[in-house]
Amino acid sequence: MRIIPIASGKGGVGKSLLAANLGVAFAKAGQRVVLADLDLGASNLHLVIGHQAPKMGIGTFLHDPRSDFSRIIVETDVPGLRFIPGDTEIPGLANLKPGQRNILVKRFLTLKANTDVLIIDLGAGTHQSILDFFLLSGQGIVVTAPAVTAVLNAYVFLKNAVFRLMYTICNKNSKAYGYLEQMRKGGSGPQKLYIPRILPEIRKIDPPAYEKFILHLNHLHPRLITNMVDDPKDVEVAMKIRRSCEEYLALKIEHLGVLYRDAMQDASLSSRLPVTLYKPQSVLSQAIFRIADKILQSGEDQFSLDDREIEDSFLAAGAEAEIDFETRMGYVEDLLHSGALTTGDLIETVKSQQFEVSKLKKENNFLKLKLSKALSQGFKI
Repeated sequence: MRIIPIASGKGGVGKSLLAANLGVAFAKAGQRVVLADLDLGASNLHLVIGHQAPKMGIGTFLHDPRSDFSRIIVETDVPGLRFIPGDTEIPGLANLKPGQRNILVKRFLTLKANTDVLIIDLGAGTHQSILDFFLLSGQGIVVTAPAVTAVLNAYVFLKNAVFRLMYTICNKNSKAYGYLEQMRKGGSGPQKLYIPRILPEIRKIDPPAYEKFILHLNHLHPRLITNMVDDPKDVEVAMKIRRSCEEYLALKIEHLGVLYRDAMQDASLSSRLPVTLYKPQSVLSQAIFRIADKILQSGEDQFSLDDREIEDSFLAAGAEAEIDFETRMGYVEDLLHSGALTTGDLIETVKSQQFEVSKLKKENNFLKLKLSKALSQGFKI
């Protein structure tokens, strides 16, 4: 069973929309798919796939973990796609306790007898339970957007995932664990919180922990998807995340592709249908089908990506972004000529995008100011 956790450093980048539509794409490719809503603080995945409000979900099961797990798994209108709803009704459920997390992991693993792909839609942020579910697979997906805060949060999420991995393999009484705690508390300065700087010290004081961590790190190759793109140049943000991951985390990431911002998504949500069903020939839908194909073509246990393969994934994403942009522009021209899209509609769209750009500029200036203050106080970024 292929496990695909989908995460994001912050909310609002289209993580749940991607999870739902990937589920449809895999099912249409003949896969037996289970889509699990683990965004337990804001469970709304049922709305994206057009499913009625669930009567039971993960919260119901965790309230009575001895109950039959299969009773919360429901069929959808898409052949081959089943759904496990979340639950927002039980207080405190957003942050699972270790015991609850372990129970869910065991139940998820029992699905492999009749499931080809398990997609786990995780909550936003870096809570330990979210990181642990993300680390269930070496090929989890991180969704980001071109906005500066989204890029920063995607990197921070991956950084937390790597440190969480390091903590979980270290015995609490080990020298490596003690060293990590010292670093976490800032005893040796924030500039030392980079994996390439930490590893030599761990190798010196605790060789077994070092070897174990390197083994696990070599099996971790997260995949990146850039969503809400307006221009092919937005693909450059993925390169920034890649460089930061390689330089500061000793982590190799793969770029699965780019998804353009599309008003069709809003129309599909209003119709209570995933966009891959509502408009399968749209640029957005075709990009999602393309990403699903890439995942299926890769080995289920393919962990040894070399530098050439990683470079190729970024080059391919850039080329696909250019092609999709041209297709998208041609689509707009067709709508204008057919009268389906008026000049007024186009003007309103441009105004809306200008407003978004203005917001992003303000956000960028705010972050620059914070960085400038931090640097002036002697902190190393």
